[in-house]
Amino acid sequence: MILLDDVTLTYPDGDARVTAVDHVTLEGRPGVLTGITGPSGSGKSSLLALAATLVRPDSGRVVVDGVDATGLSAAGRTTLRRERIGIVFQQPQLLPALTVREQLRVMAELGGRGRRERRAEVRGRVDELLDAVGLGAHGDRRPAQLSGGQRQRVAIARALVHDPRVLLVDEPTSALDTSRGAEIMSLLSRLTRERRTATLLVTHDLVHAGTLDETMEVVDGRARLVAARV
Repeated sequence: MILLDDVTLTYPDGDARVTAVDHVTLEGRPGVLTGITGPSGSGKSSLLALAATLVRPDSGRVVVDGVDATGLSAAGRTTLRRERIGIVFQQPQLLPALTVREQLRVMAELGGRGRRERRAEVRGRVDELLDAVGLGAHGDRRPAQLSGGQRQRVAIARALVHDPRVLLVDEPTSALDTSRGAEIMSLLSRLTRERRTATLLVTHDLVHAGTLDETMEVVDGRARLVAARV
């Protein structure tokens, strides 16, 4: 579960401050894919940054899997992200020299000191995750040998390596054609249900809105629920 409780975020703009997120409350529940839509500059990315604990709100709380992140130190927030939050960026950001399997194994190594058994367990799940995203036969390929949709699937599998409670996805279909975009959205919907993640997905592409369980629209930093199927 993730809860953004009455959060506000402002940025400096000369002598004034610009409000990017304006008293927004949003709850992501296990097994639910929640879309965050809205025009460019509306505050979608700022809302996702708050959910990822990359920035602190001016006011309000961000609660991840029962932990109030707003009260944590920078190191504490880093640990929280590593252990409980998976992030899929707009661009897959894969390492060119590594194979698909190695991309996930590197992430498994980022478990912190004193976690050798945990890292070994995660490494053992790599092939299972690749099967889950439809890339079981592509583990030895490098990014240049994959299509755009396949690279995005690797990024999704990588985000799930540590079995996060929360999955945050930023514009996953922006660089894909409609067909491949639909495949990625269907995959995210399935994985959200199967793995019981609370998934927040930022998108401007309403072509795939039917895949979402809930849709929040953000305009001028304010959010409202516009559709819900659960």
